[in-house]
Amino acid sequence: MTGSMRKIAIITARGGSRRIPRKNIRDFCGKPILAYSVEAALASGVFDRVMVSTEDVEIAEIARRYGAEVPFFRSEETSSDYATTSEVLLEVLEEYGKRGERFGMACCIYPTAPFVTGEKLRNAVERLEGSGADSLVPVTPFSYPPQRAMVIEEGRLVFRYPEYLDSRSQDLVPHYHDTGQFYVFRTESFLRTGKVLAGNILPLVVSELEVQDIDNLTDWQIAEMKYRLMREKR
Repeated sequence: MTGSMRKIAIITARGGSRRIPRKNIRDFCGKPILAYSVEAALASGVFDRVMVSTEDVEIAEIARRYGAEVPFFRSEETSSDYATTSEVLLEVLEEYGKRGERFGMACCIYPTAPFVTGEKLRNAVERLEGSGADSLVPVTPFSYPPQRAMVIEEGRLVFRYPEYLDSRSQDLVPHYHDTGQFYVFRTESFLRTGKVLAGNILPLVVSELEVQDIDNLTDWQIAEMKYRLMREKR
């Protein structure tokens, strides 16, 4: 384990998914996609607990099969379509607290994050622990400068930021977006603010090759292609 601070990995895997049925346990390159998040958390070697938060019996069985804990199920409130990630995380931390377990640092890992590795998680935890920051988020640069964005007004294209129209791409400040894979945060800050990303936030820059939103079946196929390519490069 890294350092003396107790740490927990919380993998949020609700059973419901409208766009891709049973998304969190759908087969991804040979095994349930949830397994990748569980295995990465375990392989990192930095967590005292690796648990899956779910209300679904089948998801719980698969989580346990790959080595995660499911010591309790989600409440009805945090199983709804409207529950936020913060509400889920708070419920988990409070439940462990009732059992006499408290953690100084936590990592929320999404169940559809096959590009997460033990090495990435270990690096993220060590970076946050060695800093004075409150949280860390993996980000990737936008593939096209947002400063060159256009909008449609009254049927015509208009530059959203015309002041950058004649700027060279290399002169524009890079913009980044959340990869939607995991977050590492100090629980003290989270419990105080109710927000995972608050206060002083560290970035972990990730290659665009290792990032893919998975909202529909086309996204899923692209993610599998990227994953195979990433695996070949290793």
